[in-house]
Amino acid sequence: MRVLVVSGIWPPDVGGPASHAPEVAAFLAERGHEVEVVVTADAPPPRRPYRIAHTPRRLPVGLRHLHSLALIAAAARRHDVVYSTGLFGRTGIACRLVRRPYVLKLTADPAFERLRARGSLEGDVDRFQRRAPARSLPLRLLRDAVVRRAAHVFCPSAYLRDLAVSWGAAPARVEVLPNPAPADVALPPRDELRREFGATGPTLAFAGRLTPQKALEVALEAVERCDGVTLLVAGEGPERERLERLAGPRVRFLGSAPRERVLRLFAAADAAVLPSSWENFPHTVVEALAVGTPVIATAVGGVAEVVEDGVNGLLVPPGDPEAFAEAIRRFLGDEALRARLRAAAAPSVARYAPQELFGRLERVLVEVAGA
Repeated sequence: MRVLVVSGIWPPDVGGPASHAPEVAAFLAERGHEVEVVVTADAPPPRRPYRIAHTPRRLPVGLRHLHSLALIAAAARRHDVVYSTGLFGRTGIACRLVRRPYVLKLTADPAFERLRARGSLEGDVDRFQRRAPARSLPLRLLRDAVVRRAAHVFCPSAYLRDLAVSWGAAPARVEVLPNPAPADVALPPRDELRREFGATGPTLAFAGRLTPQKALEVALEAVERCDGVTLLVAGEGPERERLERLAGPRVRFLGSAPRERVLRLFAAADAAVLPSSWENFPHTVVEALAVGTPVIATAVGGVAEVVEDGVNGLLVPPGDPEAFAEAIRRFLGDEALRARLRAAAAPSVARYAPQELFGRLERVLVEVAGA
């Protein structure tokens, strides 16, 4: 099988798709398939055992879109099937032009995300489904057309699957495929990792893109209300400068970090935090749990499908700093609770083995490629 992988982000970018796309490409290449990748990037991506073509992000917006559309179309001609984890509109248009089937891995509502990135939208994704502004109609029409024409759609959560079906995707072609847990994680002892990150007291960790969706200001305010607690933040994004201005002295921004360092950070922390205003099925939650670290998160989107309140983490309502602070105080103040959540963390994501999940993805791609 010849497969083209399309992604909007790629290492050294951070975020779920930046981890998922290269892992899928490597898995497929190791299985003997011919793999090529198209991404957008700030600089030429490091070499891999397969070809990677990129669109420079420094290009003006319209030109950047045309450049990546042309790259996808040209590469798709050489392949049997396209697997897209981003750039969905361009993937759908390119594949229609060159008559190639494509499979989508949705991580969000593309129309909602585009408007939020422009800073022209308020509210969460659920409100957007109910009362989308009129100006979003072109983006929603494109989203619906791309999803409906996909040969298959993977969603990491049942929550997002329901959204995809509401956009007109045939239910039989929309499947829940959770994000995989890291495989064979070998880390130093926790005491050594805590020294590595300078964690000398109660320590929380966040990793991910610093975007409005993550609502990190909620966690910053919550930490300010919890005496002696430190928050370590790994990641970059458009919100970093604003968040640094809001942060108190017990918050440290570590910048962009590869996945291996993120796993070390989570293992060093007492808990991982995710204060998002909405989420699908975040990779970082699975990563934190996989290394044995409980998660304190907002109960939005698909988060509750992996974080079970009082079992492997704590869930709070979104947009409520005091509720988040109370969950932190409860967690840190109850030794038995901490021990119970930590013991349950890794076993709770054991079912997300990469070989099994990527194997299912491979079978669908092979089926679509041969159709």
